[in-house]
Amino acid sequence: MPTDPAISSAVDTFYAQHRAAPLWLKGGAAGPAALSLLQILRRAPLDGLSSGPQLADEISVARASATNPAAIASAERLMSVAWLRYVAALHAPAPGMTYFDPRLAPRNPAAGYVLEQAARAPSLVDHLAAIAAVSPLYAELRDAAWAQAQASGTSLPDPRIMANLDRLRALPASGRFVLVDAATQQLSMVENGRVVDRMKIVVGRPDAQTPMVASTIWYATFNPYWNIPSDLGRKLIAPHVIKQGTSWLTKNGYQVIANWDDPQILPASSVNWKGVLAGTAEVKLRELPGTANSMGGVKFGFGNPQGVYLHDTNNRALFAKDKRTLSNGCVRLEDAKRLGKWMAGAELKAPSADPELHVRLPQGVPVYLTYLTARVNNGLVALSEDVYHRDTATGRMASR
Repeated sequence: MPTDPAISSAVDTFYAQHRAAPLWLKGGAAGPAALSLLQILRRAPLDGLSSGPQLADEISVARASATNPAAIASAERLMSVAWLRYVAALHAPAPGMTYFDPRLAPRNPAAGYVLEQAARAPSLVDHLAAIAAVSPLYAELRDAAWAQAQASGTSLPDPRIMANLDRLRALPASGRFVLVDAATQQLSMVENGRVVDRMKIVVGRPDAQTPMVASTIWYATFNPYWNIPSDLGRKLIAPHVIKQGTSWLTKNGYQVIANWDDPQILPASSVNWKGVLAGTAEVKLRELPGTANSMGGVKFGFGNPQGVYLHDTNNRALFAKDKRTLSNGCVRLEDAKRLGKWMAGAELKAPSADPELHVRLPQGVPVYLTYLTARVNNGLVALSEDVYHRDTATGRMASR
C-alpha cells in the first residue's frame, strides 16, 4: 500500500534518531502492544481509516516472514506507518462541520511527535488504548458498534452509525463545552467527556436546518432585540402592515432599521410594504426587548455563517412536544438561566433594563452544534429519526 512521503520520512527520521531501536517488535517478537495495534487496525474503519484491516493483514504477513534483522526492521517500520495513518484518521475534520473558531478545528499532530509519544509512554498498550478511545462519548458508541458488528458477523455496521462516529470524533476529550444536538433536540453540558447536565431545545425545521458549527461563546446578551430574518418579515410582518397600517408595528413592538451593524431607526412609511410582500423590496426589522420578544430575556451569541443563536424564548409550550424541529434555525433553550450559570460558574444577571446588554463570561466556552442520530442504550446502538437526512453515504468523507 502506498505510503505518504511525509509519513515515510518521519518514520525514517524517528528510527535514525533512536538508532533503530524497535518500538513494536522488541527482541524481534510481537509483544502486547503489537497485538493491540493489530486489533485497533481491524476495527479502524469505524475510526475513519477504511484501509485498517488491509494494513493489519500486511503487518501479519510481514511479521510471519520476519526471520532476519532486515525483515524485522521492515515489519517494525510498517507498524509505525500504520499507527501514524490511524492517528491521522482520528484527527480528520467532521464532514459538514464548519469550524468557525479555527482553534477548535482538528489538527493532525506531527508524525514525529506521535512516534515520540509512543516511545516515551510508560505503557505502550495503555497509550494506544488512550489515543484510540478519543473521548468517552465517542468510545461508548464505537465500542458498542464494533461489538454488534462482531456478534452479527458483518465487517462494518450501518453507514448511519459510521456517519455519527465521524461527527463524534470532532468533540474534544477534555475541557468544558456545550453540545447542541439537533437530531435529538437536546443540549448537553460536557466536562472532560462526561455529560453533567442536559436540557431540551427547539431547533430548526427541516427546511431551515440548524447548522453544524464549532464556535465559542464569549458573552451573554440580556434584553436582546430580535433581528427578524427577511423571509419572516415578508411572510409574517408585511401582511399586517398592509392591512392595518404602520401603527401595527408600534403596537406590537417592531422597528424598521437601516442595517444590522448600524441600526438607525427609519420611519415605517419609507418602506414599500407591497414590494416587501412581493419579494421585490427588502426591509430590516427588529423586535424590541420585552416579554413578547421571541429571544426571551437573554441570548448567547457565537460566530457562525448563518447568524444563529442559543436563546431564551417566550413560548415555553414548545418544550412539551416530543419533536422540536420548529424554529428558523436558531436554538431555543429550555432553561437559559441554568446554561448561563454553568458557563459562567455563577448566576448571570442583567446589569439594567437597557436593551442589548453584553455580559462577558469569565472565559470562552466552546459550543458544538452537531447532529447525532445514534446512541447506546443498554449496550446496544439505537438509531433515532434522521430528520435532516444527513446520514447518507454522500455526507461522509471519502474512504482514507
